[in-house]
Amino acid sequence: MSELFSRLSLYLSYSFVRYALIVGVLIALCSSLLGVTLVLKRFSFIGDGLSHVAFGAMSVAAVVGLTNQMLIVLPVTILCAVLLLRTGQKARLQGDASVAIISVTALAVGYLLMNVFPTSSNVSADVCGTLFGSSSILNLRMAEVWVSIALSVVTVLVFVIFYHRIFAVTFDENFAKATGVKTDLYNLIIAVIIAVVIVLAMNLVGSLLISALIIFPALSAMRIFKSFLSVTICSTVLSVSTALLGIFAAILLKTPVGPTIVAGEALVFVAFWIVGACMGVKKA
Repeated sequence: MSELFSRLSLYLSYSFVRYALIVGVLIALCSSLLGVTLVLKRFSFIGDGLSHVAFGAMSVAAVVGLTNQMLIVLPVTILCAVLLLRTGQKARLQGDASVAIISVTALAVGYLLMNVFPTSSNVSADVCGTLFGSSSILNLRMAEVWVSIALSVVTVLVFVIFYHRIFAVTFDENFAKATGVKTDLYNLIIAVIIAVVIVLAMNLVGSLLISALIIFPALSAMRIFKSFLSVTICSTVLSVSTALLGIFAAILLKTPVGPTIVAGEALVFVAFWIVGACMGVKKA
């Protein structure tokens, strides 16, 4: 045990590990706040769609040689988030069909661009790193850490300030609209938060695993707790704890960070599912 702590102390002396922990905790925090709302609004599938859109936008940014890929990735992802939420609610084309069309197209175009206009000699490694977050969280620069901190602080503040409105829109949008709540505005806010979290999470788990980071903590918490506040708090604690343990485990075991964290999230969900079944808690 003392040897383990010695190794952890050694790793913590490196700046890239500290950066990874800071960004990992912030992303896990934002993802857990968002996940509860998405699950309750039946929009869990949007995480996958937007992650593929972000991958496509990132490929375009890499091809045109942008040093700050956020200039393309974030606006494009926000725009698609707004379109997908609106489509899922009002348009003739069903929400899941819209997600499938946009996500598959973005993924295909992104991969095609990276092959036709390669930015390095190892395209397969670049694609794998982007899709699964192989090591990007351990290669963060200080500027990227500050950007993540700023976006995370804004996301948390927005969620806290508009908590009651988001709660109302999440549970009964029609009733909220009838009582004077500007539901379109708060759906727009939710869409922007979704996009920001998706873009941030790509550094942690990659574009293919983002939805797991968003959904698993919420689903785990719902196996035991029932109120919106208690589920949100439990989801946040689970997400942050699993992210921290996952990053440490990945460093110690030399495994990819993203899949390690998601595997931990899956184990936690199974454990909470068993506990919920033993307690006789009905499925949310």
